Amino acid sequence: MNTLNDYKMIERRLDSLVRLIGNTPMVAIRYRLGGREATVYAKCEHYNYTGSIKDRMALHILREAYRSGRLHPGDRIVEVTSGNTGIAITALGRALGHPVSIIMPDWMSRERMDIITGLGGEVIRVSREEGGFTGGLRLADKMAEEDGGIFLPLQFSNGDNVNAHRATTGPEVWRQLADAGLCPDAFVAGVGTGGTVMGVGGYLRDKRPEVMVHPLEPQESPTLSTGYKVGSHRIQGISDDFIPEIVKLNELDEVVQVSDGDAILMAQKLSRTFGMAVGISSGGNLVGAMKLQEKYGHRAVVATVFADCNKKYLSTDLMRPEPERDHHVTPRVELLDFSFAGR
Repeated sequence: MNTLNDYKMIERRLDSLVRLIGNTPMVAIRYRLGGREATVYAKCEHYNYTGSIKDRMALHILREAYRSGRLHPGDRIVEVTSGNTGIAITALGRALGHPVSIIMPDWMSRERMDIITGLGGEVIRVSREEGGFTGGLRLADKMAEEDGGIFLPLQFSNGDNVNAHRATTGPEVWRQLADAGLCPDAFVAGVGTGGTVMGVGGYLRDKRPEVMVHPLEPQESPTLSTGYKVGSHRIQGISDDFIPEIVKLNELDEVVQVSDGDAILMAQKLSRTFGMAVGISSGGNLVGAMKLQEKYGHRAVVATVFADCNKKYLSTDLMRPEPERDHHVTPRVELLDFSFAGR
């Protein structure tokens, strides 16, 4: 039976976690492309509690679940994820005293699974033959049906995912650009669940309706563009097997496509030039932002996010030489400088 002390502990720890997540720095990345200098702006989300932007969503979902009475002390938390959400849910869930089970496709990086296990979570792997992401979602539903003590965060369909970024990431982007005397013209982010692009984009458009909001996907697997899973790609964390329920493409602007090789090359360049040890999707987001800067003009204020750090990719192609292709943007980019933007 849950006691008053259980809830007091959880309330105290939630209050502490709120102070450990969010309010991440923004950097201005100055670069030269096609003989012209320009600057794009990126939120450094790898400064969050577990090193990714997913901490924001995980915290908001768990906090709202407690407020609504859907989550109780001691409940098992079960989530389907490609990695970062699983790490965030495990860390926060364990901090609040919950057992956690993470259902994950078995083709995700070994580091992700090891981190979850190291945090005290259980990893349940699903193969492509077992249905991958969609098979994992079916398994989670089945587990919850059989055990009334299981809470499902449901990141792909839970509106609190979007609300987390409307309440935190979006206002931070707006404030930090305003502190630098700027107003955003466009925002772009890779779509995993879609919470970031929908939440940040929604907030920015509330402040300035003409802001362009672009979802980003791998060129090799254009799920958003086709409406169904096509091909495979190496940008873990985005473009899964389906378009998430919370993604409203009719509320967004044109989908930006980035080659996974280009994303890897840009993440490597950021690390080797500026010491910014970010993941593959962060490289993809930066390439996408640069493409939009070319589209809207070099004076346009384009913002994005560096979604996570590189520590979850040490066994992937991020750590290996990547061949340059004619269609890649990165080989034509010279990273010139970076600076702290906003407060």
